[in-house]
Amino acid sequence: MSLTPIHTDIRSYLERNLHVYLDLLHQMVAINSFTLNPKGVNGLGKLTADMFLPLSFMPEFFPSTDFRYGRHLVLTRVGRRGPDGPAPAIGLISHLDTVYPAAEEEANDFRFRIEGDRIYGPGTVDIKGGTVMIYMVLDALRQFYPEVFDGITWRILLNAAEEVLSPDFGELSRRTLDDGTLAALVFEGGDAARKGDGEEGHYRLVTARKGMARYRVTVNGRGAHAGAYHRKGANAIVQLADVIREIHDFTDYDRDLTFNVGTIMGGTVINRVPHEAAASLEMRAFDPVVFEGGVDRMLALNDYCTVRSSEDGYPCTVRVDVEGRWAPWPPNDGTQGLFDIWNAAAAELEMGAIGPQARGGLSDGNWLWDSLPTIDGLGPEGDNSHSSERSADGSKEQEYVRVSSFVPKALLNVAAIVRLVEESGVRLMRGI
Repeated sequence: MSLTPIHTDIRSYLERNLHVYLDLLHQMVAINSFTLNPKGVNGLGKLTADMFLPLSFMPEFFPSTDFRYGRHLVLTRVGRRGPDGPAPAIGLISHLDTVYPAAEEEANDFRFRIEGDRIYGPGTVDIKGGTVMIYMVLDALRQFYPEVFDGITWRILLNAAEEVLSPDFGELSRRTLDDGTLAALVFEGGDAARKGDGEEGHYRLVTARKGMARYRVTVNGRGAHAGAYHRKGANAIVQLADVIREIHDFTDYDRDLTFNVGTIMGGTVINRVPHEAAASLEMRAFDPVVFEGGVDRMLALNDYCTVRSSEDGYPCTVRVDVEGRWAPWPPNDGTQGLFDIWNAAAAELEMGAIGPQARGGLSDGNWLWDSLPTIDGLGPEGDNSHSSERSADGSKEQEYVRVSSFVPKALLNVAAIVRLVEESGVRLMRGI
């Protein structure tokens, strides 16, 4: 098996077909796939399945366990059996949903439009551009490395509800990507170093992500007439305020541990001492030990009380519920091994060294890193994910992807995947 095609030929091929790839992106962006719009998510899933059909990928749709969400999609192309047995697999990860309701897109005139090197639109970089990147990479492999394209079982997994961290997709991914899988490659948008970073133009790949826990804090006090029986009341809102102050002080930037109280509610009318109040919040951390310590501190608030009735000492009670938790993706040998492969490919292409990046946001890589080698940030470069607003003074900008980033990033991914297969010791059968 020869692994030395001329990289300039691959680049020329990708550049000649860039208009085709961007037309696919246009079609995808035109479909509103807000997480809570299952009809749109399913429509994008159908379009995506049709898109990969010419590459001989067969679709399977899996209903989300939560009825509010659309169907997850797994596209599979089974590889030719090699001399050592069944073809090994590689997982390619993306998602179907975005964070923008249709009304928000319309209100902000947020749509596919090209301005210079930028394509604006919902999901252009997070993550419809990443799905297009997967297509580009596979298309190039088919043209220039047919032994690799035909000798690997490719599994493309697309989450219908990634933006709400749907846990059932994690379970589906772990079932689908078994022990014969070489790697999980996540195509969230990639970053490049900017001026002032010391490595302008060099790519960064995601090698670690924070974990997250979500909490609901509920306070019960005792209601009372605010005029006649104020002393009898135990004010749940005041107690919640004290709890929130405690939680705020749990944040420790030196250990990359953050807490964010996102919503609060309490009380009914102003002439009543409130008997109940509640808050919802999240916690994030990179280090698993720091993460677990943060969970312990939150649960210890179940014994916290600073507010009592002045009349008889009736205490407010605090209850902390963990509503969900997603473990951190810390630095690890499997991810480092993939990073080294991509770095070697970048050197081969004379792109310079790439850099590792730890991100505070989560991705589907958080579900997989501990079961097989996983790397992220393989999609095209862009900015302003989750932003639909723009302003005349430029202080607000909508999500966009850089046109100029597609071809070089696809070329890097192709070279790295070929190197991954070669270094894995996989013997592939030549086509007949």
